Amino acid sequence: MLARRAAVALLLASACLAAQADEVPTFKVELNDGVISTRRIEVPAKQRFRVEVVNKGRTAAEFESLPLGLELVVAPGLTRSRVLPGKSPGSYPFYDEFHMKTTQGEFVIK
Repeated sequence: MLARRAAVALLLASACLAAQADEVPTFKVELNDGVISTRRIEVPAKQRFRVEVVNKGRTAAEFESLPLGLELVVAPGLTRSRVLPGKSPGSYPFYDEFHMKTTQGEFVIK
């Protein structure tokens, strides 16, 4: 019984360490029927990062950054995210394809 408890404790501890190792910086963007929460997101170069897109509007949104290979369709009221590999320094545009005139922004990787 003691060996079993020790094994369970070891398993839980290793799961916690694995979760910490998988932590990546998260950058949140909120969309609301053609309004975007931020136009500039600074990201560290050569480091994985997560983009989290929240659609607070009543219409669908399609958050895109073609140079980053990112495309997330987000239904009203939902949140979607994706982890991207580290990128070289530069400026990478993004937008909501369904509201392109009012949702232009950029990731600045440095």
